[in-house]
Amino acid sequence: MKKLTLISAAIVLALGAPIASAKVSQAEADKLGTTLTPLGGEKAGNADGSIPAWDGGITQPVAGYEKGMHHPDPFAGDKVLFTITNANKAQYQEFLTPGQMKLFELYPDTYKMNVYQTRRTASVPQYVYDATKANAVNAELVSGGNGISGASIGVPFPIPANGLEAIWNHILRYRGVDVATSRSQAAPTASGSYTLIENTEQIRFEYSRPEITLEKLKETNTLFFFKQIVTQPARLAGTALLVKETMDQEALPRQAWTYNTGQRRVRKAPNVAFDTPGTVSDGLRTTDDFDMFNGSPQRYNWELVGKKEIYIPYNDYRLHSDKLKYKDILTPGHINPEYARWEKHRVWEVKATLKDGMRHIYKTRVFYIDEDSWQVSLAEMYDNRDELYRVATAHSINYYEVPTHWSTLEIFHDLQSRRYLAMGLDNEGKMYNFDAKLSSRNFTPDALRRAGIR
Repeated sequence: MKKLTLISAAIVLALGAPIASAKVSQAEADKLGTTLTPLGGEKAGNADGSIPAWDGGITQPVAGYEKGMHHPDPFAGDKVLFTITNANKAQYQEFLTPGQMKLFELYPDTYKMNVYQTRRTASVPQYVYDATKANAVNAELVSGGNGISGASIGVPFPIPANGLEAIWNHILRYRGVDVATSRSQAAPTASGSYTLIENTEQIRFEYSRPEITLEKLKETNTLFFFKQIVTQPARLAGTALLVKETMDQEALPRQAWTYNTGQRRVRKAPNVAFDTPGTVSDGLRTTDDFDMFNGSPQRYNWELVGKKEIYIPYNDYRLHSDKLKYKDILTPGHINPEYARWEKHRVWEVKATLKDGMRHIYKTRVFYIDEDSWQVSLAEMYDNRDELYRVATAHSINYYEVPTHWSTLEIFHDLQSRRYLAMGLDNEGKMYNFDAKLSSRNFTPDALRRAGIR
């Protein structure tokens, strides 16, 4: 793949430098909203026009939309520009990643990518843009990169100097304030059969609250609360998880609790982190795979490789539609490619390499982060033999009532077992509620016990 020039010479010099203060000058910060987007992407289009200039993204809901609906596709009239298959993949290899090439190889007769016109739809509220500009001159890494300070609400490092700053941008990207969801996941077998796991989730983003202050964040050391309850199938119903994510994970690591329906007890769960198998995932993802990457970055060295133009999932409103059934999407080997939309976008490539003396089933991870939203769109994970192990894709949309750019479905391909895990299925369920008005009282061990009792 062709590497693009980095935003500035200063960034190039910083790639090999030790972790240091991320603060940029006011002159650099003033590029946000002018030559750069308010979140730090390149505002201009690319040289051949295949990536347009960012013009603000989607700033209001489409006509006819009402809260609670699945989001109608603003681009339903768009036609497929071309389709990439195993037969013609070499023609497009410049804009494909190793993981994508491997999926064509594994499923030569069925896997394909329908490529559409690029539409840079990512957007967030103005107060998030304002906070991001303030963060640019104040935010810094602390605790050896295992925490941040001087940032709130917005992206902490819109003009990143190293890979750690870039991955913190993904972790802290804006996704609303109080969110309640009903989502499902499935891990089809080679034949395509699956058991649907249904969850309810609540997330209270302390970091993103409009009224939050730097002082309050430092005092509470809390980024967000997360609670998940399994509701189906019956044998798993009531299984529950509670997470308190911290801002400085060296000062206080993540706190987690689980509720066991058989014992009817809440227990602390310090192992809900890193490469512990994800909840009811059939062993097809790790805990820190959730949301493409989450939690402490301390086990890896992080390298900001540079910018690339590649095809990533984007504006996947068709895949999000309530007109689809899960059986339409979940096919053997991979999801039904007819419903996925791929577009060419610029991404930051970030490479994470396991530190000496640290343990994780992934020796190396490569993340491709959308420049307009800081959403990890693709991830590739390598095992301790340096072989490609798993490939993950985040199919995203703009939830335009907020607005925020976030995944609607995440797919984790295990290349060794030739199975995949589909997380976030919501076609047959209720839509996300971004007006949930959650209290911190919803996120205590007692609240977890009450929620878990069947």
